[in-house]
Order: sequence, then C-alpha cells, then structure tokens
Amino acid sequence: MMAYTPSADWQFEIPTSGSKRLPPAARYVESLTHQGYGFEAAIADLVDNSIDAGARNVVVSFLRDSDRLVSLLVIDDGHGMNDEALDTAMTVGGREGYAATALGHFGAGLKAASLSHSQSLTVVSRTKRSPAAGRRWLTSHAQADFTCDIVDPAYCRELVDRYDGVIEWQGTVVRWDQVRAFETVTSGQADRFLNDAIEKLETHLGLYLHRFLAREGFHVDIVVQDVRTREELDHRGVEPIDPFGYRIPGRSGYPRTYTAPIEGAGDVSMTAHIWPAKSPLVSYRGIGPLAERQGFYIYRHDRLVQAGGWNGTRSAESHLALARIAIDLPSGPNDVFSLTVKKDGVTVTPAFARGLEKATDGGGHSFGSYVQEAESTYREAARRATEPQRKSVLPAGKGLDPKLRRTLRDELPELDGEDPITFRWDALPSEVFFELDRDERVVKLNKEYRHAFNGGRRGGLNDAPVVKSMLYLMVNDIFQKERVRAVHTDNVALWNSVLVTAARCELAR
Repeated sequence: MMAYTPSADWQFEIPTSGSKRLPPAARYVESLTHQGYGFEAAIADLVDNSIDAGARNVVVSFLRDSDRLVSLLVIDDGHGMNDEALDTAMTVGGREGYAATALGHFGAGLKAASLSHSQSLTVVSRTKRSPAAGRRWLTSHAQADFTCDIVDPAYCRELVDRYDGVIEWQGTVVRWDQVRAFETVTSGQADRFLNDAIEKLETHLGLYLHRFLAREGFHVDIVVQDVRTREELDHRGVEPIDPFGYRIPGRSGYPRTYTAPIEGAGDVSMTAHIWPAKSPLVSYRGIGPLAERQGFYIYRHDRLVQAGGWNGTRSAESHLALARIAIDLPSGPNDVFSLTVKKDGVTVTPAFARGLEKATDGGGHSFGSYVQEAESTYREAARRATEPQRKSVLPAGKGLDPKLRRTLRDELPELDGEDPITFRWDALPSEVFFELDRDERVVKLNKEYRHAFNGGRRGGLNDAPVVKSMLYLMVNDIFQKERVRAVHTDNVALWNSVLVTAARCELAR
C-alpha cells in the first residue's frame, strides 16, 4: 500500500489506501447466456473438452420424442470425473491448471457454451475408480445464488449404463435440456430442422477438428435417437474437412513454408497454399463464403481456432480467394497471439504484421511474393475459357453414407434451400424394387431384396451405398420436376424391372 502525497506532477503509479474482496454477483451467470456462441461452435467446445479428457469416441445425440426434440447429449469415453472434479468443472473459472496440450484455458467454455443454448446443463461422469456422479445447473437457480444441484446417484448410474456402448469403464455425459433452438421447431418441421442442423454441425466439426478426425482411432458421430424406444433414426460419422485438401495445387512449387521473425513470439512458421481455381470440393467451397475463408488458418494444439481472415494485415479481396496459410501457434507463452474465449478467432499485436514483412522461405522468396502469385493464379484462371458446369442437384440426405454424401457434394453443385433426397427400406410388392415419394422426397427400397446387397451382414441405416448412389443420380431429375411426364414414369418402370431381376439373380447365387 502506498501513502498518497498530493503532487502537481503526473502520478505514474496509482496510490492505494487499502483493499477489499468483491466476489461476482450471482447474476453474473446471466452473462454466460449472452456470449454469442453459435450452436455448432458451442457443441464443438464440448467436443474440445472430450478431447482434453483423452476421449477416443464422442457421440452427439439429438433425443426426439415423436415430433418433439427434447434433449441434446454429448457422450465420450474420456477419463471421466469424480465428485471433486465435477465441482471444479461446474465452477465458472474453476480450473486453474491445464495440460500443455489442452484446448481450453479459461475455465468457462462448458458453462458458457451450454447456457448460451439451454436452460439446464447436467454433467454426469464416472472414472475407473469412482462411481457415476453428476451436477446440474438450472439457469434460474444459478442466477439467484450460484446454486448447483447434485444429481441423484441412482440416475447417474442409469444414464451412464444407458450409453455403455460409448462410455464402457469411464466417460462423461453432458446433457442439455430446454434447448432454445428446439423450442422454435413447429409441428411437422422436426425432420427439416434436424437435417439442416446436422449438416451444419457435420461441416463445423469436420473443419475445426479435421486434424483429430484424420487420426486413426478418433471418431465423432452424430445420431438422432427415439427417446422412448432408443431406436436410431439417423447416424452420421463426422468426416474431416481439410481446408488444404486439394488434389493438385493451383500453382507449381506450392505449398511453401515461410518463417516470420515476430518480436514476442520468435520465429513462426507459416505454410502457404494456393488452391486450384474453381475447385468444386467441399473443403474449398462448402465451408463458407470464399471471401471469408481466404487468409490465415490458425491452429492451437491441432485444433483449428481461426478459419480464414487476414488479421488486419490486408483486406479480403476476390482475387485472393485461392490464398490460404496454415499457422500453428507457439506452444509456449507469447505476447503476440491471443485466443478468444470461444476459440473462434485469434487477435494479434502489430508485431505480427511487421514479422510478415520480413518472412521468407528457404529459397529467399518473400511472403509478399506469395501473395502476388496467389493473385496472379486467380486472375489467370479468370481469363481462361469457362469450364463446363455440371447440373445442380437436390442434396443427398439420410440413408447415404456420410463419405458418399461428401463425394456427391464435391462433384455436384447443390440447389440452395432444397430438402434432401432420403432413402429407407420399406415393404413393397415383389415386382417393385423402389418407389418414389415425391412429396416427402423419399426413395423407398423394397426390404425383400435388402440382404442381396449386404454380403450376409446385418443392414444398417447407410447400407447398400452402390445401389443408393446410382438411384440418387438416376432419380434426382425426377424429383426436381413439377410434373412427371410419361417418359419419366416409363423410365422408373424400366429401372424397376431390371433391378428386380438383378436382385433375384444375386439372391440365387
């Protein structure tokens, strides 16, 4: 404490006369509900926690009761938490230390991400050495006095046992109830909402966690489950979307690695890429507006924390759409790069721009020359003759394997705002292999012939990919027509005749 002596001179140090403790008011919890987390980003934050916990399998489960969406769960097989660890996890800013490779570091992600989208957050967990235990935050209680409920141990055991196919000996279930987005879904719109939500979530997780998803032995699945029967109504494995996943670079000699001497961070490596012009790949066109996806892709411990943007070093311009640069943040402390709480961006000091001006590759090429070559590649492609364009199609939906849907999106432009074509097995007359429900955009397949395509294995939601993909290509145009002409009806009859015969031949072998 410094004694204050009045002076006409400027005080470079602020004098103090004591101190007092001012804990946060309980209504501070309300601020967590207004953090601006997008739905997909909030779930990605929960998956981050699973990765920090050493999980190999993570399942995001939408629970449905008829046409009503009731809960969302994130289930993992990480190392789990005991009572003490649960208390810390449910305390805002509760964690004081993080592993060197941990993605989080503020102790707010679980609470802020969850309470941004739900009125109730429950966490149930068990370890190899401790029984299942749980805590619950209701926004209304937490806002009053920071009250956190202790979940009944019997229910904790029941919930963990319900998902023992994922958790096995240890793991965690994060449960959201009274999800605000679910409460906006009107009667009859659940299917459309789920398809849109899952497509966006697949893309977000596939992009921001692509390095983890590309590893052997790490999986994220998205399922829709009937809460009463436990039947899986949809199941999709999330595939990695590599923002540098082109087949051939857009310019010879790339990618190149540049080293930028940045004061306060040391020598920072940057791998500069030039995408091939007019690429149809989802990893180029399907991850957002091209103007927003040019620039720096910044990683922290292999988690993508910024997907594009120039961080104030230049403006986004159409002729730089092919330029993408990968940067891995320094593992130790630095004075230049700061990660946002939501892990959705990085702020930099002016030292970053000064380092870029001095960045060179092993051959002496400057980073500025890379920017010029990326621009030239774009302009040269624009001057070339227009390439033939494939006809736009209705999107592929449930019943097709996620890898197959990804390839279809890569190869064919999709019509915006249209409901997808889905596939399901149904009871049909023996002489019919498939029927089209144009109102619901469903291809119904005759389940009598299902085992002809599964090699003796039990059929699953995404089985028979060859047959389904061929039918998708064959009938897409019919689904787009306002009226079905005689030629289309005759084609369907022809295809049915051939496919029934082929299926019977297969069964007779």
